[in-house]
Amino acid sequence: MTLFGKTMLATTVLALGFAGHASAQSQSALDKIEQSKVLRCGIMLDSPPAGYRDENNQPDGYDVAYCKDMAAALGAKPDIVEVSSPDRIPALVSNRIDVLVASTTPTPQRELTVAFSQPYTNNVMVVVTNKSTGIKTFADLKGKHLGGVVGSTPEQLFKAKMATDWKNAGTTYTGYASDAETDMALEQGKIDAILIDNSVFRALAGSGQFPNLVMGGNAPLNDWGSLAVRRDDFQFLNWVREFVFQQVQSGRFAELYKKYYGVDAPPLTADGVTF
Repeated sequence: MTLFGKTMLATTVLALGFAGHASAQSQSALDKIEQSKVLRCGIMLDSPPAGYRDENNQPDGYDVAYCKDMAAALGAKPDIVEVSSPDRIPALVSNRIDVLVASTTPTPQRELTVAFSQPYTNNVMVVVTNKSTGIKTFADLKGKHLGGVVGSTPEQLFKAKMATDWKNAGTTYTGYASDAETDMALEQGKIDAILIDNSVFRALAGSGQFPNLVMGGNAPLNDWGSLAVRRDDFQFLNWVREFVFQQVQSGRFAELYKKYYGVDAPPLTADGVTF
C-alpha cells in the first residue's frame, strides 16, 4: 500500500471513530430509556407536598407520582434520584438523571443550559413570616431580613427588588440549601420572611412543627414549574411535551394536584400565552 493509501486509511478509521463517539454522545435519552427500561427522575425530596419521604422513608409527593406516570408511559421502571435545589440542573447536565421533575421555573438564563417543557405545575406564592414581625403584605418586606433556597425563583425576585425598589433600604437576604433549612430559619427568627407555595404553607401549618409561622399576604409571583431535559435532546423533549399535554387532557394532572396539594388544580397557562 502506498504512503498516500495508508494515510487515507488511517484518516478514514479515525473519522469513523469520532463519528461513533459523537453518535453515542448524541443518543437521545428516549432511546436509552427504551433500551434500559429505567427512567431516572431528579426530584427534590425536601419540598412537600411536591417531594418528600413518607413514614416508611419512601419517596412520595406530586413530583414522585408524576415521574411514575412518565415511567409507566415509557414502559420503564422509575428511578427516583434525590437532588437539592442548587444541584438540580447540574445533575441533569452531568447525565446523572434523564429528566428533572422538581418544580423548576423555566427562565431564559436556565434555557442556556437545559431545555424545558411547557408548565406541568403552577405554584401560587405567598409571603410567610414569623408572627412576631408584624408583616402583613409583600410591601412590608422592604428593609427586612429575607431568606430562600439558593437558585430559586423567590431568591431571584428578592435580589431584583434589593437592586431596585429596596436599594439602600437595609433589606438583607440569606440563601439556604433546602426548603427545610429555610423553614427552620424562619421559625427560629433568623430571618423575617420567605416566599413559598400557598399549599406548602398550609401543609407546614398543619404539621404542628412551625407554630410561629403565619401568612403575610400574596407575593407578586406566579411560579410555573416545567420538566427539564438536556438542552440538545429534542427527541426526548418532544415526547415530554406530549406527555404533559396528555396528563392535562386526561384529567390526571387535576387528580394528582388535588391529591397532594389539597386544592383544585390551578391553570397552567397565562393570558395571551400559548405554550
